[in-house]
Amino acid sequence: MKIPEILEIPQFENTFILWTLVLLIPYATWYAIWGKKSWATLKVSTIMPLKKAGGGLYRYLRHVPFVLRCFVFALIIIALARPRSSKIYEATSVEGVDIMLIMDVSTSMLAQDFKPDRLNASKDIAIEFVSQRQTDRIGLTVFAGESFIQCPPTTDKATLINLIAKVQTDLIEDGTAIGNGLATAVSRLKNSDAKSKVAILMTDGVNNSGNVTPQTAGEIAKLHKIRVYTIGIGSNRTAPVPTPYGIIQQPVIIDEALLKDIASQTGGQYFRATDNTKLVEIYSQINEMEKTKNLIDSFPVYKEEFLIYALAAFCLLMLEILIRLFVLRRIP
Repeated sequence: MKIPEILEIPQFENTFILWTLVLLIPYATWYAIWGKKSWATLKVSTIMPLKKAGGGLYRYLRHVPFVLRCFVFALIIIALARPRSSKIYEATSVEGVDIMLIMDVSTSMLAQDFKPDRLNASKDIAIEFVSQRQTDRIGLTVFAGESFIQCPPTTDKATLINLIAKVQTDLIEDGTAIGNGLATAVSRLKNSDAKSKVAILMTDGVNNSGNVTPQTAGEIAKLHKIRVYTIGIGSNRTAPVPTPYGIIQQPVIIDEALLKDIASQTGGQYFRATDNTKLVEIYSQINEMEKTKNLIDSFPVYKEEFLIYALAAFCLLMLEILIRLFVLRRIP
């Protein structure tokens, strides 16, 4: 996530130390009044010949060490005050969505009106959906005659995708316990601290198993503010279903009224997927409707700048010593 820089504010951590800079005033006063007494003198009867010769460059260079010492002192004080550059950044934090995929794994999901069949088509598209939701916690519940949580909501997308890929129809007793599947997912989502909680229920049949009715599971989801998107999977008339005696055509029977009711009472939406393309479109719509929220915040990031002042003070001090020893040739 790129954080754009919007403002730079110079400041000092120890501002009270800067008050010591006033010591330069008495030091400069001392130098102006008594500093010249530190130079070697020679008594002569008259200075007229010296006036004609002029002071030359040396006359001005003798004050350079004093000026450099003043700068060294000032730079050391500034370094001790801990100068810092404060850059206020605008940051985007993400408020994710907790999502539970509820997948029907009854044997009817092996019908081949989807390519290669309903179950594998659902798995492939669910994996693509998971890959696009990088900041959300997503889990997986599977159901047939019973239900269980294959993966709790997690941000570990690699593990979740691996578990989705391993889903098959012979995991549990056959049947279609829609109510149990939804109730199991809701039991996991209800205690989530996420602001937005969503369940995506996929089935190709009619509830005929389980000890929790779909209506009751829907009411529990509504109570815990969990939106349920329901997807009916199957072609409009019949579908080829593999059996021990070969592939036979079986009618597609989906309790659409029930799925619409669950979606309506929880604030979700019902979709009908009749082929792979339609199922992809449905997941895309859900992906668009359940956008993660971007929360804008700002925070300062400091960078210590004392080192540059300390190095400058050291360099000026070395320059002052070199000028004094090799140009002015004066040892204090």
